[in-house]
Amino acid sequence: FKKKGNREGQNSCLAFYFQEDLEALIAEFQSLDAKKTQVIESSCPPPSPRLNGSLSAHPEKDELILFGGEYFNGQKTYLYNELYVYNIRKNSWSKVEIPNPPPRRCAHQAAVVPTAGGQLWVFGGEFASPNGEQFYHYKDLWVLHLATKTWEQIKASGGPSGRSGHRMVACKRQLMIFGGFHESARDYIYYNDVYAFNLESFTWSKLAPSGIGPAPRSGCQMATTPEGNIIIYGGYSKQRIKKDVDKGTLHTDMFLLKTEGAGKEEDKWAWSRLNPSGVKPTPRSGFSVAVGPNNRSLLFGGVHDEEEEESIEGDFFNDIYFYDIGKNRWFPGQLKGPKSEKRKRRRGRQAEAEGAGDEEMEKQPPQGPVEIVKEVVAEDGTVMTIKQVISGAAEEKERSESEEDEEDGALGQQVEPCPRSNAMLTVKHGVLYVYGGMFEVGDRQFTLSDLYSIDLHKMEEWKVLVEMDPKAQEWLEESESDEEDDDMEGAEGGEEEEESSEEESEDEGGEEQHPSVQPDEKHADYLSRTEQYWIKLARTNMGPDAKEKKVVKVAHAMAKTFYEDSV
Repeated sequence: FKKKGNREGQNSCLAFYFQEDLEALIAEFQSLDAKKTQVIESSCPPPSPRLNGSLSAHPEKDELILFGGEYFNGQKTYLYNELYVYNIRKNSWSKVEIPNPPPRRCAHQAAVVPTAGGQLWVFGGEFASPNGEQFYHYKDLWVLHLATKTWEQIKASGGPSGRSGHRMVACKRQLMIFGGFHESARDYIYYNDVYAFNLESFTWSKLAPSGIGPAPRSGCQMATTPEGNIIIYGGYSKQRIKKDVDKGTLHTDMFLLKTEGAGKEEDKWAWSRLNPSGVKPTPRSGFSVAVGPNNRSLLFGGVHDEEEEESIEGDFFNDIYFYDIGKNRWFPGQLKGPKSEKRKRRRGRQAEAEGAGDEEMEKQPPQGPVEIVKEVVAEDGTVMTIKQVISGAAEEKERSESEEDEEDGALGQQVEPCPRSNAMLTVKHGVLYVYGGMFEVGDRQFTLSDLYSIDLHKMEEWKVLVEMDPKAQEWLEESESDEEDDDMEGAEGGEEEEESSEEESEDEGGEEQHPSVQPDEKHADYLSRTEQYWIKLARTNMGPDAKEKKVVKVAHAMAKTFYEDSV
């Protein structure tokens, strides 16, 4: 059985590890962590590729806090409990080693509150066996005291059962938890229960809202309103339709959980259905969520899967959707482009066409969505293509930019994160930060380690803070694996293995090189000269069944990407 990805709430695997084995493995890792006796903070390169971690904004400092996550290299699953801090002003990372941290995990939830210099609360999540085919779900609650850099486990009875893929938000003086799932060797269960943890009394309570609430699900959007109410949107669940066959559901409904009191445990809560106006997100799972400025919540990315009995094929997204809480309205985020570049381009066109060019462009009717394909070169030299659907307005911008390439190749190139799911998201000072995540091409999973930001007030352009490192894209096929690999080493962390793979890749030589761009060569001339090479390469990647028209389209996109990267 080959595992395809490790998407939150979408694992259906054979069990080779018993629960006791996983608990013993976790205990062994905790004993290693317990040997740390002092806080060690050191500057470091950006964290290794990962998904399903948590990225949180420090409530008092210009810092982002990254905790946990997972990485799958085709053979092994690596779980993390490292704590990284990103300094926004310096664009630098540091690793903070603190004694007695929570055990390694992914698909947990983290929430920040400003109490006592800032606290980061962490609940639940999962630990995976090294082969990625059995899971242990946590039900523990931890708090990181940011001022003193100390971890503390909070032991209180009556909390949620073990789970991952749930959602947690800080609301008034409580942590609110909704949904999630639990998977064992024999079965799985999705939840739609709601728990509150009181941050003053340190006690759990299970809410019993009136009304009809959401169906059980994981990976939904959960946001708070200024009045202390809760909003739930979307998510994923699955159910067994016959033996060994599961059917997944992408939820697109929306609910309000309303309190009739001042945010206390004894308050009465009620579910009601929301029917928002505007343009809702297209159905998807694995999207990431954050709270934006101006009383808006947002979601980014995700994947829409075409599920068959034996496999999953997904279309990945890199779009942003905003939900205006006050107006009960969805709308897609539209990039406006940098103002200075717009003026330069406009002046250039006016000088050339005596002012007629802009008027013609404004009169053109909007175009429909267009598929764009980008190229990623992996560590082993494999060229993978990323499919992306963009709106007509963005396509028109890209087309006009390509026309201007001959005049100024560097002007107006739009940077954006590649489509992905299960990324880590947070907002600080009205700026959205997106870290890591993953996408798939065929049976191969790309786990990302890049960092992007965008000012949500301006919505002009994405900025690349950490670029994706192709060398970090390690992928080991099953045939390459050593059957007697040490499982403990595999689950502990991937740093040493990643370093050795980088060294190996540097030693390898003789790999096929793309046709180089000649000095002062125009894009059209380069394409004309090398078109057959790119068509052959696209055909190799897409397979013999791909339509010729689409192969040519992909080939041209790959050639354009390579050309732009070279000039």
